[in-house]
Amino acid sequence: MAYTSTSSALVPSDLSLAQPDARAQRNLFRRLFDAIIVSRQKQADREIARYITRSGGKITDEVEREIERRFLSNPTC
Repeated sequence: MAYTSTSSALVPSDLSLAQPDARAQRNLFRRLFDAIIVSRQKQADREIARYITRSGGKITDEVEREIERRFLSNPTC
């Protein structure tokens, strides 16, 4: 294995630091899709947090199994 003393040797020379923002390059459909995914993830996180609170606030094996059964194994939600 070889080591280098400078970090510039780790970056390919054809990469430019002035690359346009990746988000600006995405089309409208992709941004909409990403927003939907983020929204669904936040909704799932809120539902799981509510369930943990209702079940006593501690994550036990039983609570973990129930979360998996209710929220993670149902693809039709």
